[in-house]
Formats: sequence, C-alpha cells, structure tokens
Amino acid sequence: MHEMSLAENVLQIIEESARSQNFRRVRGVVLEIGQLSAVEPDAMRFCFDSVMRGTLAEGAVLQIIETPGAGRCLACGATVAMQEQYGLCPSCGSPRLQITAGNQMRVKDLSVE
Repeated sequence: MHEMSLAENVLQIIEESARSQNFRRVRGVVLEIGQLSAVEPDAMRFCFDSVMRGTLAEGAVLQIIETPGAGRCLACGATVAMQEQYGLCPSCGSPRLQITAGNQMRVKDLSVE
C-alpha cells in the first residue's frame, strides 16, 4: 500500500511547514489527488489517520479533491479527457496518449493554529 508512504510524505511537508511558519497544530489538510495518480482516496484517508496519530496533525480533517485526468494524443495532437492511464484517442484511435494532468498529488492547503 503506497498510500502509507504518501501519508508519511504529507506529514514531512506538514512538519517542515510548521518549522518555517511557526504553527503548532494542524486542524485540516486539503489534498489534491489526480484521477490518474494511482492513489486510492479511501486508502489515503485510512493511512493519513494512522500516520498523523501522535503528531501536530492528530485529529486533522482530511479533505480530498480529485482532479480529472487529461492527455494529448501524440498522433493527432488532440487534447483528451482520460479516466485511466492507458486508452485510445477518441479522435483518431491511437494508443499514443501522453498524460498532461491528473497524475499528481499535492498538499493544497493547511488549516493551522
């Protein structure tokens, strides 16, 4: 379950932000998770709660915003919506799609004290 290591990375970001911005408590975390990122939101919620226990983010509310996938067809140049990492271009049928959005995860916002 790679969501556990991702949750640990989120904790590192929170701790670094706390040191640089001098806050003591995190009440909420907003994550943007791309539809093509291979991150399962329910697994991320479970891992987040586990990793945050005993830290400045214990009890923080996790909000997940799922961002849509998009790509560009390398054959015809069309910009296409993507629900999975591999597929065919709806314009020309080519399998040569390059992901342009929706494959990242990032901490978008922290609510702190």
